[in-house]
Amino acid sequence: MIPATVTVLLVDDDEVDVEGVKRAFAEHKIANPVRVARDGVEGLEILRGTNGQVMLDRPYLILLDINMPRMNGFEFLEALRADPDLKQSVVFMLTTSATDEDRARAYDQNIAGYIVKSRAGIGFLETVTMLDHYWRVVELPCE
Repeated sequence: MIPATVTVLLVDDDEVDVEGVKRAFAEHKIANPVRVARDGVEGLEILRGTNGQVMLDRPYLILLDINMPRMNGFEFLEALRADPDLKQSVVFMLTTSATDEDRARAYDQNIAGYIVKSRAGIGFLETVTMLDHYWRVVELPCE
């Protein structure tokens, strides 16, 4: 059986960071589709297929920022984990926050990993490579 293509949902309001992720994917020749949501509200709309958004098919992986307008990353995670159809979503935090409190709070919501953007820098390409290997090796929820 050929594994389904993993779509990446990038929930981040910073255009520079969004372009950085896309550029890193291109540099590593990772062709997985990337959908962008500018905040948690839009991210949930994409995952649920509401408010005119086309529903994101599984399997998918979510890269989530913390600090966003309307609905921040923690509010998004709480809504995601409370939704029976979305609670198994695989989420990596990709954020500027390096605080122990934010990291612990994110892991309390069962994230798969916590990546600090400022530490990513040159190592960000390694982060993208890790994500590429992750979804090629790990069996992601498909239902």
